[in-house]
Amino acid sequence: MNIIRVGVDIAKSVFHVHGVDRHGQTRWQGKYSRSKWLDALSRKVPAGAEIGMEACASSHHWARELQKRGYHVRLIAAQFVKPYVKSNKNDRVDAEAICEAMSRPNMRFVAPKTVAQQDIQAAHRIREELVGQRTAKANQIRGLVGEYGIVAPVGIQQLRRALPGWLEDAESELTDSFRILLNGLAEDLRHLDDRITALDDRITESVRQDPVAKRLMTLRGVGPLTASALAGALGDGKAFRKGRDFAASLGLTPRQHSTGGRDRLLGISKRGDSYLRKLLVHGARAVLRHVESKDDGLSHWLKALAARKHVNVATVALANKTARIAWALVHNEEAYNEGLSAAGV
Repeated sequence: MNIIRVGVDIAKSVFHVHGVDRHGQTRWQGKYSRSKWLDALSRKVPAGAEIGMEACASSHHWARELQKRGYHVRLIAAQFVKPYVKSNKNDRVDAEAICEAMSRPNMRFVAPKTVAQQDIQAAHRIREELVGQRTAKANQIRGLVGEYGIVAPVGIQQLRRALPGWLEDAESELTDSFRILLNGLAEDLRHLDDRITALDDRITESVRQDPVAKRLMTLRGVGPLTASALAGALGDGKAFRKGRDFAASLGLTPRQHSTGGRDRLLGISKRGDSYLRKLLVHGARAVLRHVESKDDGLSHWLKALAARKHVNVATVALANKTARIAWALVHNEEAYNEGLSAAGV
C-alpha cells in the first residue's frame, strides 16, 4: 500500500523516518544520513503525501526542499509531539510520535517560512543580540568606572556623552593604564552602535519595499521594526484561523485555570515569540502615553479601559488588539480602518 504520512526526526547528520499507510499501519522505518534521506524518501513515498517534522533548527529549510518535491509539509511544535512519545525516548520513537501527532484532526501546525521571511527574522535576531551586547558593555563600563569613584549617569545616551569627558579629565583618579582600557571599551560601544544603526537602516529599507509591512505601519504604535517583525511572523496570515490565535501565539492572551464550570483567567501566558510581544507592548505603551490628546474611537476605548484598569493591563490589551488587527490586515489584504479599531477583531 502507498505511504500517505511520514514522520521525520531531523538532526545534524542522522535522520529517522516512520511512514504509515491510510490505515495507520507502519510501512516504512529507516535511518539515513543527511545526504541520502531525501532521495530515499522520494523513492519510497509518492508525491502529495504528508511529511511531518518538529519545528526546530533547519526544519524550515527541509520543509522548502520537500515542498519542491511535491510533498505537503506539516511542522509541529515540540511540546505537541511529546505526549505521543511512547516509553523511552529515542530518535526512532520520536519519528513515530511525530507521525502520530500530525494525524490528529485538531493538531496545530507551524507554517513553513520562506527564505525572505527567514532573512527578516535573521536581521531581527542579530539586532536583538547586538542590543544585548551593547547593554552589557554599558553596564561593564559603569561598574568599572565606579571603582574609581565615578558615578555614571542614567541612560546610554548620557553615558556616551560622559565617556569623552572622563577620558580627557586630568584631575580624575583614572590612571593612564585604565584610560587606555576605557578608550577600548568606548570604541567597542561605538562599534556596536554602528552595527545596530546599519541593521536598523536595512530593516527600514526592507519595510519600504514590502507592501504588507507598509500597510502594517499604519497601525498605532507600529514602527518599522515592529512592522517588519509582524510581516515576517504572519507571512500571508493563513497559518492562523483568526486574530486571537495570532495574539495567543505571541503570549498576549490570558492563561486559564478553570475547573468545575468555574472560569478563572490569570495573567498573560508569555508563550511564543517573546521578541515580537516585547515590540508590541513597547509600542502600546508609547500610544498610551499620548492618548489624552487624541479624540478617535481607539483612544476613547483606551482611555475608558485605563480609567478602570491598571496601566499595564491597558497596555497589554492594546498590544493584543494591535496583533489581532495586524492579522486581519494581512489575512484579508485590506487597509487599516481607524473607525473599526475600537471594535472587537
